[in-house]
Amino acid sequence: MLIENASAIFKRISHAAMRAGRSPDEVKLIAVTKTVGIETIKEAIDAGLRIFGENRVQEAQKKISDLKFEITPPIPPLEKGGMKGGVEWHLIGHLQKNKAKYAVQLFDLIHTVDSIELAEELNKQAEKIGKIQSILVQVKLSEEETKHGVSEDELILLLEEIKKLKNLKLEGLMTMPPFFDNPEEARPYFRRLRKIRDNAKEKGFMLPELSMGMSGDFEVAIEEGATMVRIGTALFGERENK
Repeated sequence: MLIENASAIFKRISHAAMRAGRSPDEVKLIAVTKTVGIETIKEAIDAGLRIFGENRVQEAQKKISDLKFEITPPIPPLEKGGMKGGVEWHLIGHLQKNKAKYAVQLFDLIHTVDSIELAEELNKQAEKIGKIQSILVQVKLSEEETKHGVSEDELILLLEEIKKLKNLKLEGLMTMPPFFDNPEEARPYFRRLRKIRDNAKEKGFMLPELSMGMSGDFEVAIEEGATMVRIGTALFGERENK
């Protein structure tokens, strides 16, 4: 079932990209493995998935450790250019400052940087281990109190401060729109993030990655410029919240 789900999603990504006049290669599929066990993640690797997204540092820590132990030698990457150990791990959930040390040790890309305080702590911890940590800045585009992110008005100031930090590499922006039954209702949020990115580019910030779109609306997100889509339910089925 997982292989069929992955195949169907890759096809939908390709079709959405082509509708927008884009190459499907521009879009990365991030398999969201919140509450998903190691055996299922191994199945996902067999199905051709190579980028995995976790919401919580503690849950990711055990999975990444267990997976390294179980898969030796490292699996080869599917494409040239290759990823570390054949697999990339992304943090897509909210990150607290006191977990920055562990996040830097675990993740190839952190999607949810939303303050200068967090950025400075990540920079400090990355410097300690001699790493350049890739990050995205999370932008809050809705009024929902449960959503995190920097406001559009404060984004440029935050980008300017992050640019001074030597051990962070700013790759792009991320957002989470409100949940809608109709994915078309999410389109304005995706379009807005793309425009924010384009405006930032005019101010000298190169932000190639746009992380936006989930199981219910990723095709619309791709049509509006997403380069990363975060998909869990459509791959692994409904899961209980823990």
